[in-house]
Amino acid sequence: QVRLVESGGGLVQPGGSLRLSCVASGTILSINTMSWYRQAPGKQLELVAIIDSAGGTDYLSSVEGRFTISGDNAKKTVYLQMNSLKFEDTAVYYCNAMIVALGTLRELDYWGQGTRVTVSS
Repeated sequence: QVRLVESGGGLVQPGGSLRLSCVASGTILSINTMSWYRQAPGKQLELVAIIDSAGGTDYLSSVEGRFTISGDNAKKTVYLQMNSLKFEDTAVYYCNAMIVALGTLRELDYWGQGTRVTVSS
């Protein structure tokens, strides 16, 4: 069984920084992409950043230049470094991964439980 566990959320002042981490565990054969989504109160879920197995990345335009996604394949971990945080970055952040696991032998979509980020003065 595959699990994704996020950590690193919290309360931060505007202009501050946080780093989110997400660790995948289980009988994983391959991880094709890992990404971060967020959902702000009253808003839809949106893709914040994504990294593929070759290290290619893409970002939501409103976070480009402030957020950096990176991965450690050996540790099956993805990070989201968030700098220059703004009030509008307040949301629950979810880790997502497209994984081929031993039990299924096909690519499936997995989600973490979410970690809350609050930007407030």
